[in-house]
Amino acid sequence: MEKITDKIAALPADASYFSLEFFPPKTGMGFSNLRDRLDRMARALRPLFVNVTWGAGGSTAGKSLELAEICQRELNLTTCLHLTCTNMSRKMIDNALEDAKALGIRNILALRGDPPRAAEYQHADEDPENVIDEEFVWAVDLVKYIRSKYGDYFCVGVAAYPEGHADESHPLGQSLEHDLPYLVEKTLAGADFLMTQLFFDADTYDTFEKTLRDHPSGAFKTIPIIPGIMPIQSYQMIKRTTKLSHARIPDDIMARLDAVKKDDEKVKSVGVDVVCEIIERVKETKSRTPGPKGFHFYTLNLEKAVSFIVERTHLISSTPEEEAVVDDGPLPNIPGLMINGTSPSEHSYQALSLQRRLSTVGSEPRNRVIVSEQTLSIPEFEASQAEAGAKAGAINTRANTLAISEGEGVLGREATWDDFPNGRWGDARSPAYGEIDGYGPTLHVTQAQAISLWGHPKSLEDINTLFVRHLKGELSAIPWTEEEVHEETGAITDQLIQLNQRGLWTVASQPAVNGSRSEDLTFGWGPRNGFVFQKAFVEFFISAAAWSTLHEKLTSADVSGTVTWYATNAAGDFASSDLSPGESSSASPGGGAETSNDNDDDGYAVGESSTNAVTWGVFPGKEIVTPTIIEEVSFRAWAEEAFGIFSEWAQVYGKGHESERLLEATRADCWLVNIVHHHYMDGDALWNLLLLN
Repeated sequence: MEKITDKIAALPADASYFSLEFFPPKTGMGFSNLRDRLDRMARALRPLFVNVTWGAGGSTAGKSLELAEICQRELNLTTCLHLTCTNMSRKMIDNALEDAKALGIRNILALRGDPPRAAEYQHADEDPENVIDEEFVWAVDLVKYIRSKYGDYFCVGVAAYPEGHADESHPLGQSLEHDLPYLVEKTLAGADFLMTQLFFDADTYDTFEKTLRDHPSGAFKTIPIIPGIMPIQSYQMIKRTTKLSHARIPDDIMARLDAVKKDDEKVKSVGVDVVCEIIERVKETKSRTPGPKGFHFYTLNLEKAVSFIVERTHLISSTPEEEAVVDDGPLPNIPGLMINGTSPSEHSYQALSLQRRLSTVGSEPRNRVIVSEQTLSIPEFEASQAEAGAKAGAINTRANTLAISEGEGVLGREATWDDFPNGRWGDARSPAYGEIDGYGPTLHVTQAQAISLWGHPKSLEDINTLFVRHLKGELSAIPWTEEEVHEETGAITDQLIQLNQRGLWTVASQPAVNGSRSEDLTFGWGPRNGFVFQKAFVEFFISAAAWSTLHEKLTSADVSGTVTWYATNAAGDFASSDLSPGESSSASPGGGAETSNDNDDDGYAVGESSTNAVTWGVFPGKEIVTPTIIEEVSFRAWAEEAFGIFSEWAQVYGKGHESERLLEATRADCWLVNIVHHHYMDGDALWNLLLLN
């Protein structure tokens, strides 16, 4: 139950420290794997504290508190809970603070959240206790509220922006000068430390910290200022991140990343070099102010890059007495007892081998255990693997654990199996699955920007037109993606335009690729001298009536078996080519053969479902790499967000507006459908299926 400022004050004046930030995973399996990852990182890296994010408007409240409890209570990590205040009721804010207090959390990062939009979010018949409190407009309002209600019980941090905060309230652009009065106000209101937005320009940060330390108000003279650092996990991820955060990447750094952008391993390697250089520069800046030097890492729920960075920059001290023993061969044959007539090799090594993930990140779920001990059938008479003669004493040393977090040896490769995430097309079992921020469904644009981009749709034809304009490059974003159309989409643009003109609004797709060289400028990726493959897939919204017709085609004898498909609507009805008629109910608009409402604790269908590798590569000296997969669990997790974005778009126009009514009615009627065609050698197969009668 320690405060962050107390822990910093207890450090030697010349010490360095760091903190790690995590967001609540989107799936139950991701949560389970993150818990293991947190445990490993806590032992290997020993951060001073960890942060847990909070979705705007309280969208991730339950999951954020669950993750915070794991960190604070189970792993005994000093935890800082993020908390936003806009578009939330006072009751939700009070509950969050009381829950944090009950969990022993004494650190809060007080944030504003999205711009206040009470009129759009509020229901006329809302319970008075749940009415959005419009007194919370800025982060300073939350800081004052926490101080008035809890005194100094909580250590309160606030956000700072080295390059200025980009917001529609300052349309001429972001600037530190514009931000300073607000930062002074919330600091003087009771902030104990500042934590900055990510940045990649060390010179800009130097100017930022010098400006604050020398500010005539004296508000920043001694307050801890913790710079926010984001490891570069992939080229596309960093491009998207900087676009959303408005953080500038200096030209020389961008040139280094551009030179290797097709090879994820090289991007990550160059990214580690770049971030280490930034940290060393910032250390020079911080040497001007007495006291420990701190850094905050936006981990994106990944461990390998940040582990390398904190070790190389000496943010964690090496321990000479602990030398990592890295095993690059098969797992050892652990001696065992003769149990029930089985030999040690049969009982121990073989069982352990079967429990290991077999090859790539696209392995079946049953093979995705990293390392787990076999369950003993008769614990009173059977010995565990550790008890059966293994030298367990040195296995969990800090040096060994750090080596694992850095991906070294067999255990390291298994622990960092998801080190190259691919957004919502990655593996849903990964803690990093989904979009990068973990803040819940959002448009990623302001209300004014949304109206400027998408106007006021009054008919389904207007929506068709928006999607077509995006495909033609006339529109920079649609509600489901703030990115422009990828270069490889040019191979199927004509087909996608035809689909959207027919009312199938495509939100994701890719063409079939059969053995292109990894150096190919359009389709290539990964190390040189490799070959890459893709199955064609497309994901789209479709009206219930049109889905009924398409469903009949997909389940016909000619098509069944050549495609895998998933479909769901906003009400939660689900249909899939994986489900047999014996598992069905009668809710499907296409005749009822594949709909299931049997859910597990995460709301996902019970039972085994297929995993579809839709992108894979073969490279010299490497296992087959499958960065893009489509499966039921990831589709369902994304679908919930996709329909949430539909509502976010509708709320832009205010309740009762013609466009709001159109979008809400459309959301309620349509289905989200994903179709994978398995004949990757036939580039036209999927499009002929959808476009030809």
